Amino acid sequence: MELLDKLNWRYATKSMNGEKVPQEKVDNILEAISLAPTSSGLQPFEVFVITNQEVKEKIKPIAWNQSVITDCSHLLVFAAWDTYTADRINKMFDLTNTVRGFENEGWENYRQMLLSSYPQKDAEENFNHAAKQAYIAFSQAIAAAALQEVDSTPIEGFDPAALDEILGLKDKGLKSCVVLSLGYRNIENDWLASLKKVRKSKEDLITVID
Repeated sequence: MELLDKLNWRYATKSMNGEKVPQEKVDNILEAISLAPTSSGLQPFEVFVITNQEVKEKIKPIAWNQSVITDCSHLLVFAAWDTYTADRINKMFDLTNTVRGFENEGWENYRQMLLSSYPQKDAEENFNHAAKQAYIAFSQAIAAAALQEVDSTPIEGFDPAALDEILGLKDKGLKSCVVLSLGYRNIENDWLASLKKVRKSKEDLITVID
């Protein structure tokens, strides 16, 4: 299976060579993000695609000075909603009705259920839920990149508050949760490039309940 071959090929790249990823491949990765499943179809996050080198240089110090921040082609910042609001929920439900061209009673009842639940919850609880949805899309982006032989590095080692300030996320009602660098591996400078991929055995990872 080609996807499995590419997932075996990929690894968390530790050094990139600065080569630009073709826009078509980036667009495919962004489309994969858009197509990712999310709870209630709300897509409670946004993705910031950073190619500006000055912005990358600002981010690097608050991300453990990782070279892949500045040496990558594109830096993707996944930022989740800081909380669920009635306006945000209604916007997505209204969009669904517009795209499908009709209203469904069951769907509208589901809307009301969400409206009576999420906005009343603690903002931190809502953010954590939204961030989990962003991670689903984040994982799909990694797979989409691998399928095109684009290297990527998942990055959680950064100061979220500092990154939020650099990108002005608070004013947008967003909080950064995870970052993905895209580019091409620099094998000569990457200590991980030649090492074997290590994973748990299937017996330790998977339990089948018949």
